[in-house]
Amino acid sequence: MSTQIPKTIKAIQVDKVGGPEVNVLREIPTPVPKDNEVLIKVQWSGVNYIDNYFRSGLYPAKFPYTVGQDAVGTLVSAPRGFAIKEGTRVFTTAGNAFAEYLVAPTDRVAVLPDEIDAKDGVSIATQGLTALYLLKESYAVKKGDWVLNRSAAGGVGLILTQIAKYLGVNVIATVSSAEKAEIAKKSGADHVLLSTDPSETNVKKILELTGGEGVHAAYDGVGKDTFEENFEVVRRKGTIVTYGNASGAVPPFPVLKLSSKALKVTRPTLFAIVKTQAEWDEYTSELIDITKKAKINYAVHKVYGFTAEDVAQAQKDIQGRGTAGKLLIKVSE
Repeated sequence: MSTQIPKTIKAIQVDKVGGPEVNVLREIPTPVPKDNEVLIKVQWSGVNYIDNYFRSGLYPAKFPYTVGQDAVGTLVSAPRGFAIKEGTRVFTTAGNAFAEYLVAPTDRVAVLPDEIDAKDGVSIATQGLTALYLLKESYAVKKGDWVLNRSAAGGVGLILTQIAKYLGVNVIATVSSAEKAEIAKKSGADHVLLSTDPSETNVKKILELTGGEGVHAAYDGVGKDTFEENFEVVRRKGTIVTYGNASGAVPPFPVLKLSSKALKVTRPTLFAIVKTQAEWDEYTSELIDITKKAKINYAVHKVYGFTAEDVAQAQKDIQGRGTAGKLLIKVSE
């Protein structure tokens, strides 16, 4: 493939800790791939909660850095012998994604089949893989299990429900509004509760739905606001999976808190679970297969432009917890 690669590109970068206003659109040198990397011309990228965590200082970051986690684009340069041909449409979780071109390690690139929309590929890259590892490893669901899916109208939550239903799992969803409740129902949730209702009301309903036992697992992307309630609604030998901090980081707690019901608490991340080449290949191929067979709907909340102002607004929107589905950044045609 013969592609004219520019010497400089536009990218959204952050130079310091701060709010969404610290995003800056600037021109930077085009990244040059190393021997174990590829170069991708970015078409679409997406906004993730983790963007706010890095920018705000919750997660450590080395400044300046290029924003963004996931991308779909065209492979324009690859090492000799690489399995994917140049010119192929691919997706990646390599980071530095709010840029016209990015470099990605060869073990973090997968082919996006022609029958899957490019915009859906962005959701597959981070949110889809997250939903799959939550159900496969954080707590490995079995047919007939009961799970609690918090933030069920969010990007990960909507996908998690659909995959869980495909696997034969009973899903109780919690959302923050009646509008989001309808969205969660359409994704296949068996029961939908409002997180704005009193905690004791929802605890009672969850226990009633599960025959007094509680759920096998609570998948919690909300964080601080819902963490304590999880201990009441998870059954004996159950698992609390805290994977997000939408309301803030969960507080420290004594280990003895787990003992009365022999509970497990885990705090996974995508990059710790899907780390090796074998794991990447396994997860991406399985997710593509489920996407096709289960006809997963990767909902899009809104498409934003490739400007500092649009990126700042997108980050404000996702942080406001009023979104449903993926927030996309259109980088190029």
